[in-house]
Amino acid sequence: MGRVGTWIYQNSGGDVVEQKLLSILKDMGHEVITNLNLFHSTATAGKLICNEINMYDLDVFFSYNAGEQTQYQTYMYEQVDKYVKCINNFDAFKVSEDKFKTSDILRNNGINSTDYFLCHRDEIDKIREIVKTWGKVVFKRVDGWGGIGMSLLESVEQLDMILPFLNQTDLRFFYIEKFVDYDGSDFRVDIVDNQFIACYGRKAKQGDWRTNVTSGGTVILRDDFDDKLIETAKKAAKALNMDVAGVDIIYDRQKQDYVVLEVNGIPAFATPEQEKMGLNFNNKKIEVLANLIDKKIKG
Repeated sequence: MGRVGTWIYQNSGGDVVEQKLLSILKDMGHEVITNLNLFHSTATAGKLICNEINMYDLDVFFSYNAGEQTQYQTYMYEQVDKYVKCINNFDAFKVSEDKFKTSDILRNNGINSTDYFLCHRDEIDKIREIVKTWGKVVFKRVDGWGGIGMSLLESVEQLDMILPFLNQTDLRFFYIEKFVDYDGSDFRVDIVDNQFIACYGRKAKQGDWRTNVTSGGTVILRDDFDDKLIETAKKAAKALNMDVAGVDIIYDRQKQDYVVLEVNGIPAFATPEQEKMGLNFNNKKIEVLANLIDKKIKG
């Protein structure tokens, strides 16, 4: 029997997901302790206490709540990972939160990702040269999510227009990606323990290029994926050493090939509304997660 700690989002059906996962784990003979939000944790005398539980006494910690992450919670998560098997492990989680590091690792593992360029904010002439060469680029924060902070630039003049704003931010470096010619939709491929769980997509609203739901995109069903897409997603998750991954992929119409945009370490389960429209992968994902936790406990 193992001791499992969880912190899982409760909105949009997350509470139902948690109860199903708990039920399977308990049937396996494991003790499950919920609501271990490290925001409320303290540390002293070699212990890290959350809700009266010493986190170091856990066998596995499953943290799955992107919407309520804080710097303190993340800081404590890093320390818990030194003593407890975490899903995902902290290093994999941190890399997935950084667009540049993700793309850099993917490229060095032979996985097709977007063309990117990063330099210190004082090297603006280098950014101007890249914009001039590529013609159309997407300016991003390396740690942004949901489309927040992204800008589409089509000329050096547009870059110069936003520079006064950028210079007022605390950004230490600038990161841009070459714009990919695609049809305005993407593939989200869910992978757990190197197993394919599901593939669905997001579609940008008319007149926009961002597929993120928070930017106006909508979730769509997809049945037009193939083995190459699934293998690309699996390779991306493996390259980043991720137990759980939501791999965002688009199809480059110019190169006629798949391109990995991002790898999400906390890909959401289908909401009740999305389940009604046909996204029915939650039970499979929960079962594979439970088996993964069981496997880590048994070591």
